[in-house]
Amino acid sequence: MSDSNGSNAPPQPIECRAWVAYEPKKPLKLETVIVDPPQKGEVRVKICYMALCHTDAYTLGGLDPEGLFPSILGHEASGIVESVGEGVTSVKPGDHVIPCYQAFCDACKFCLSRKTNLCGSVRQWTGSGVMKNDSQSRFTVKETGKKIYHFMGTSTFAEYTVVHEVSCAKIREDADLESVCLLGCGVSTGLGAVWNTAKVESGATAAVFGLGTVGLACIEGLVHAGAKRIIGVDIDAKKFEAGMKWGCTECVNPMDHEGRPIQEVIVEMTDGGVDYSFECIGNVEVMRSALECCHKGWGESIIIGVAASGQMIQTRPFQLVTGRVWKGTAFGGFKSRVDVPKLVDRYMNKEIKLRDYITHQMQFEDLNKAFDLLHEGKCLRAVLKAMPEK
Repeated sequence: MSDSNGSNAPPQPIECRAWVAYEPKKPLKLETVIVDPPQKGEVRVKICYMALCHTDAYTLGGLDPEGLFPSILGHEASGIVESVGEGVTSVKPGDHVIPCYQAFCDACKFCLSRKTNLCGSVRQWTGSGVMKNDSQSRFTVKETGKKIYHFMGTSTFAEYTVVHEVSCAKIREDADLESVCLLGCGVSTGLGAVWNTAKVESGATAAVFGLGTVGLACIEGLVHAGAKRIIGVDIDAKKFEAGMKWGCTECVNPMDHEGRPIQEVIVEMTDGGVDYSFECIGNVEVMRSALECCHKGWGESIIIGVAASGQMIQTRPFQLVTGRVWKGTAFGGFKSRVDVPKLVDRYMNKEIKLRDYITHQMQFEDLNKAFDLLHEGKCLRAVLKAMPEK
C-alpha cells in the first residue's frame, strides 16, 4: 500500500474542507472534516472539479426517500487518486479518475446477467450512506466529532472523498478534468438513454421533455444517432435557443397550448406520434405526456427524471396494450468503469460535447451560490474548482 508520494507508509487521516448538508431545505455548511484512510477495496480521491446536478438539489430538498442527514452530497466530479486500500488493483495513487455513483464489479448477479448496467456489489451500503468494509462512514466533522453520511457512494462536495474501487473509473491523464467531470452523471445519462436504452435508429423521430443538461445530452445523442426530427419540450422558452443549438428541429412550449394536453399537440404534429420520447424532468404528469405522445404500435418512452418520494405514474392500460413501451434508465445504461473511459476518449476525439454544457465556472467556496443558480434556472452546469491538480 502506498501513499500519494509513492512511499510504503500507510495512508493517514486527511484534514480538509467539505460542504455538509445537516438537514433538508437548508444551505450547506462549509466544515473542516477528517477523511479516514481507505480500507479494503476502497480508494481515497482528491477532488479537483465538481459539478452540481439536479439530483443533489432533489435530495437537499427533502424529496429523496434515501436521503440521509447529515451528509456530504455531490456525485459529478473528477479527481486524482491519493491513496488506495488493501486489495485495490484497478487504480493507483496518481491516476486520474471519475467517481461513479453506479458501480460496476463484473461479478455480481446484475453484472453477470449482461442485461443491465446496475450493480449489486455495494448498493446496500451506498444506499445507507456507509462503506461496505465496516458499514461505517469515512467522514468526521473535526469540531464536533460527528460522523457524516456518504451520498450515492461518491460524496464529491469535499476536497477529498473515499469511494469503493468498483465505483472508480480510471481515465486517460491528458483529458481536461474540468470538462470530463460531467461524465459522472448528467451528460452520460442523456447520451446513454438514446444510445443504450432506446437504441434510436437513423431516421427516427423523437421528443425530449426538459431542456436542461440531461435533455440537451439526449438531443446530442439523437443527432449522433441520425434522428430526422427532434422536438424539444419545455415550459421555459428561454431554453429553446440551447435546444436548437444542440440539434432540435423545433421546440414546443406546453404553456402555449393551455387547455390541450401537450401529447395531443405532438401527436398531431407528427402524424400519430414520435418513435421515441425522453422525460428528463422527474414530473409524473410529464411522464404520462411523454408516453402518450409516442406512436401507437412501436413508440418507446424513456423515463430519466427522478420523481419525488411517493409519486406514482399512471396511464390507461390501453396505451401499452396498443404497443407503446415505457422504460427507465439509470446512468444511461452505461457500465461505469468500462464505459466512462470510452466516453472520455470520444470527448478527446471531439465526437461529443462537454465544455458547451458548462455555463458557470466557480470556486469551491461558491457551492451555495451554485445551488441558487440551479434553482433559478440560470445554469446548465456549474463546475467548481476544488483542489489543484498538481
